[in-house]
Amino acid sequence: MPDLRGLYQEVILDHCKKPRNYRVLEGSLHHAEGYNPLCGDRITIYARIENGRISEVAFQGSGCAISTSSASLLTEAVKGKTLAEADALFQKFHALVTGEADHPPAGDASLGKLAVFSGVAEFPVRVKCATLAWHTLRSALKGEEKTVTTE
Repeated sequence: MPDLRGLYQEVILDHCKKPRNYRVLEGSLHHAEGYNPLCGDRITIYARIENGRISEVAFQGSGCAISTSSASLLTEAVKGKTLAEADALFQKFHALVTGEADHPPAGDASLGKLAVFSGVAEFPVRVKCATLAWHTLRSALKGEEKTVTTE
């Protein structure tokens, strides 16, 4: 298990130091802001939907390593997915980080690299950091105007 945790930490740190899709997505009709007052994380998610699929997704903001890496991995995981597929992925990810699912769910490869967050369930205060980008994406896709908060 220590080797696996080390690998997970490497992936999280890599995505924190070099976040993927960190930019304003010009021309995106779907965007939302998120805020985690406990940690101070702030994020804006941008998404473009074409033919019922998320064709582009990006983010900007500042936050802790868990929050930033979660947003980075989210952008890679949901690109090309339908809205229903993205929502199903949110449900699986949320279950993983809250401890409602196995770590990762046995035989379920659909989480891919997101499985690196399985250890978050051991630190309940960090769950809000890991899920902020996901809740913000859901709000953006629904066209909600209010800022998403973890409180």
